[in-house]
Amino acid sequence: MQQRLQNLRLFLFDVDGVLTDGRIIFDNHGVETKAFDVRDGHGMKMLQRSGVRLGIITGRQSEVTRIRAHELGIDLIYQGAKDKLIPYREILRELNLTDAQVGYMGDDLVDLPILRRVGFSATVADAIEEVKPHVHYVTRSPGGRGAVREVCDLLLRGNGSWEAVTARYFGG
Repeated sequence: MQQRLQNLRLFLFDVDGVLTDGRIIFDNHGVETKAFDVRDGHGMKMLQRSGVRLGIITGRQSEVTRIRAHELGIDLIYQGAKDKLIPYREILRELNLTDAQVGYMGDDLVDLPILRRVGFSATVADAIEEVKPHVHYVTRSPGGRGAVREVCDLLLRGNGSWEAVTARYFGG
């Protein structure tokens, strides 16, 4: 596992069910809202500071997702991806990466083609059961409720950058 984590240069995330709890809420005017966990976002920022680039591949198209990605400084964002392997392969080509250098976190059947390919794969505690046997790590936390932070912390510890990235919080 240690070697898998040290090789990662890019980590990709699904949105609904991973960065959120999977619920999609529309108001009376048809405006979509989603809830994102601030601790997940902080974990993602720390992972970026360690040198790991981040990206999003999601099957839905959402302005809320675009705004959250922008807020987190994520420029690799692929929305409306019905076949997630298409943008995944495009990203690998663009960044000249191999599967072993990429991590992915997803929660449903549509995520399996990438989850089974990447160097490190993770899913959330409340993912569908068919996904769990195909990943390297299943979080204790559910999607949208700290699962992403759990994986970010695991990656930071696994790639040896936890102390450097968190030193300023511990008075270093």
